[in-house]
Amino acid sequence: MKNGTFITFEGPDGAGKTTIISMIAEHLKNVLVTREPGGIDIAEQIRKVILAKENTAMDPRTEALLYAAARRQHLIERVKPALEEGKVVLCDRFVDSSLAYQGYARGLGIEEVLTINQFAIEQMMPNLTIYFDIEPELGLMRINRNKEREINRLDLETLEFHQRVREGYHILLECFPERIMKVDASGAIQDVFQTVLKLIEEKVQPSL
Repeated sequence: MKNGTFITFEGPDGAGKTTIISMIAEHLKNVLVTREPGGIDIAEQIRKVILAKENTAMDPRTEALLYAAARRQHLIERVKPALEEGKVVLCDRFVDSSLAYQGYARGLGIEEVLTINQFAIEQMMPNLTIYFDIEPELGLMRINRNKEREINRLDLETLEFHQRVREGYHILLECFPERIMKVDASGAIQDVFQTVLKLIEEKVQPSL
């Protein structure tokens, strides 16, 4: 039985998730910050395979299965132990990424990809998910401006693909309105931070 609080952050690259997560972590106690795919050694190895620019031949189903495999190992090895210790886990991406990217944008079907991931996560869903909404053009522009960021395979996808990802997230907002909260990520980083912090305090802190 988990005793901590599981908060996930979703949205496209370039939305500012990583920056905001770091800022939020400074305002909470007993926090673990992690990411998907990755967070632990085995999952980081899978991440390299998924995101390698040379792996353009990867089949969408293979991609979905690799994400689910990395998610399972990360959940068992890092997330669940932290929650059992009563920590607040801030995770950059979780199952909703697979539903939006592989389920909707890749055309595999949201329900089909959810089924794959239910086997991996055993019904363990976040207490709160914060979705960073941003126009794909702006997100990609931010990525291109960040010279220190390594370009990965998903960054090379077409603008149409990234638009479908956003459409997928909007469908998930309708499917899980009690869990997923949308935040406008196009504004100044401090404004986005304040909005996210308020959501966390309103939705999660009372139960801590």
